[in-house]
Amino acid sequence: MTIMSISLSEEYTAMLDSIQTAYGLKGRSEAVRASISAAMNEIKEYDSLKGPVEGVLIIVRGNHADPWMIQIQAKYQGIIKTQMHSHLRDKKCLEVMVISCDAKELEDMMTDIRAQDKADYVKFVRG
Repeated sequence: MTIMSISLSEEYTAMLDSIQTAYGLKGRSEAVRASISAAMNEIKEYDSLKGPVEGVLIIVRGNHADPWMIQIQAKYQGIIKTQMHSHLRDKKCLEVMVISCDAKELEDMMTDIRAQDKADYVKFVRG
């Protein structure tokens, strides 16, 4: 097994400890492995999408004033069939979009969203 050293902010350390507690793991290394496994499962899920896809994209984001989501929605307006925006507590926003497109377009959109690193939660639920 490879031994690695990583630097985490206090916020990420607290999140890692929460993962450890929630999953009943023995240590932080197990929490890191569980987190990597969960991320890989999500990547595999998206990689399995081929051809035309339809579903619901759910995003929770902070900072309502930041225009990054509007820019994403403008770029992908051709594949967004319906959209809902709602204000949540603590100046967060919920974005729900019905998406219909080719899997490659969805992959591009998801990459653009993740590249911003401003979404607290992103999930595509295939119809």
